[in-house]
Amino acid sequence: MFGLEPHVLLLLLACLVAACAFEFVNGFHDTANAVATVIYTNALRPWVAVIWSGFWNFIGVLTGGIGVAMGIVYLLPVESLVDQNVYHGIAMVGALIVAAIIWNVGTWYYGLPSSSSHALIGSILGVGIAFSLLSDGQGAAVNWGKAGETGLALLISPLFGFSLTIIMMFLLKRFVPNKAIFKEPHKRKPPPIWIRLILVATCTLVSYFHGSNDGQKGVGLIMLILIGIVPIHFALNQKLNPLDMRSSLAKVETVMGKVDPSTLSAADSKLLTEIKAQTTTLDQIFAGKTDVKQLPEQARFEIRKAILLLNSKAKKFTASEKVPLSTVDRKTYEESITELRTFTDYAPWEVSFMVALSLGIGTMVGWKRIVKTIGERIGKEHLTYAQGASSELVAATMIGVSTGFGLPTSTTHVLSSAIAGSMVANRGIKNLNPQMVRNIALAWVLTLPVTMVLSGGLFLLFRAIAG
Repeated sequence: MFGLEPHVLLLLLACLVAACAFEFVNGFHDTANAVATVIYTNALRPWVAVIWSGFWNFIGVLTGGIGVAMGIVYLLPVESLVDQNVYHGIAMVGALIVAAIIWNVGTWYYGLPSSSSHALIGSILGVGIAFSLLSDGQGAAVNWGKAGETGLALLISPLFGFSLTIIMMFLLKRFVPNKAIFKEPHKRKPPPIWIRLILVATCTLVSYFHGSNDGQKGVGLIMLILIGIVPIHFALNQKLNPLDMRSSLAKVETVMGKVDPSTLSAADSKLLTEIKAQTTTLDQIFAGKTDVKQLPEQARFEIRKAILLLNSKAKKFTASEKVPLSTVDRKTYEESITELRTFTDYAPWEVSFMVALSLGIGTMVGWKRIVKTIGERIGKEHLTYAQGASSELVAATMIGVSTGFGLPTSTTHVLSSAIAGSMVANRGIKNLNPQMVRNIALAWVLTLPVTMVLSGGLFLLFRAIAG
C-alpha cells in the first residue's frame, strides 16, 4: 500500500487511527454544546438528543466543504517541513495529535467545556515553532498570516456569542407575550410544542454546523498526515490530470510578461522574480510531457510546492496598487491562480467519511460531564426555554458564518459564552457562577500555551528518536 515498508505503513495507520480518535473525542467533548439545551428543557430525551445530534454532525462533515480544512492544512506549511525522511513526517503529525487528545481528554474528565479547535491549533503551532528550533529547520515553520486570521476568529467569536445572546434575550422579553418561556422548565413535562420545535431546530443547526466546522478540522488533520507521510500520493488531487494545469500556468505567464520590472519598487520586483521562478519550475517539470504517466511521482510534490509558493507570492503582488496591471489582467491572473489551487486544495471522500463517522459516533458517547456544566454550572439558575433557544440560535448562526468564510471557530467557546450571556440577560452579572466561569476561562487561556509546549516537546522527542 502506497509502496511503503510494512513498519512505516503501520505507523501511518496508527496516525490515522489517532486522528479519528481526536475526532471521536471531539464528538463527545463538544456534543454537549448542541444537546445540553434540549436535554435540560426536556425538549428531547437524552438518548434521542445525542443520536439526533450525532446524525447531523455526520451530515455536516460530508456537506460542509473543505474551506476550514484547508485553513488547518495551510496553518502549518508542511511543504517546508517535509523531507525525504518519512519518520520526520510521522514525528510531526504524531506530536500534534497526541498533544491535542491529551488536552481534550483532560478537560473532559474535569467537565470543563474547553475548545477542541484551540487544542488542535495550539498543537500545530507548537510543532511549527519547535521545528524552527532545529538546526536543519529552514524557511517559515508557521504560516503566521493564517494563524493571525484563525486567532482573531477564535478570539472574537465568544465576545459576539455573549453580546448577541443578551440582545436576543432582550428582544424575546420585549416581543414574546408568553412569559412561560422565561421560567424554569418542569422536571418531567416537555415544553409547549412551538418552543419544543424551536429548541430541536436550534439543536439541529448547532450539530450540523459543528460537523461542518469542527469536522473539517479533522479532515484537515488527516490531510496533514497524508501529505506529511506519503506526499507523493496526496500532494495533488489524484482525480485531476496535472498536465491540465498548463493552460492556467500559461495565462499567469502571459500576464506577468506584460509587467515591466523597471517600473516596480524593489519589493515588487523581487516578488515578480520569485513568481517567474516558480512558473519556470513548473514549465521544466512539464517540458516534453504528453501523458500523465511520463510525470515522475516525486514531481507531484514539487508541483504542489511551486503552486503554493506561486499563490503566496501572487497575493502579495496583486495586492500592491503600484503594480501596472489592468483590471482585466488582474482578474485573469487571480482566476488562473484559483484554477491552479484546485489541484492542491482537496480531500478524498474517504477522508471526509472517516471523520464524519468518528465524529458522529463520538457524539453519542461521554456527553454527560459537559452537559451538566453547560446546563447547571455556568449560571446560578436552571436553563430556561428562552435561554436555550437564544444561545443555540446565536451559536448556530456564528458557526455557520465562520464556516462560510472558511474560518475555524470554537463551538464550545461560542455556546458557553452565549449561555453566560443568557444568564446575565436574566438577572445581571451576579447570575453567573463565578467559580465555574473562572475555571472555564482558565481552561480557555491555558489551552493554547499548554498544547503548544506539549506538542513542541513531543515533536522534538519524536524527531530525536527518528534521527
